[in-house]
Amino acid sequence: MGIEIILKIAGVGMLTAVINIILKKSDKDEIGTFVTIVGIVVVLMMVADMISGVFDTVKQLFGFR
Repeated sequence: MGIEIILKIAGVGMLTAVINIILKKSDKDEIGTFVTIVGIVVVLMMVADMISGVFDTVKQLFGFR
């Protein structure tokens, strides 16, 4: 799972960058900014899910409820 998440994050970043460049070339800077923000939110959701999994593992490890 270690390399998969890195590749997913890189894929989202590259896709966001390409879409942003295309939109800036067609004079739609506002939509390009929105796409960048959506890309950041998607990556943060992926990272938040991973952190939640880490906390669940720590709870199980130490026997917390």
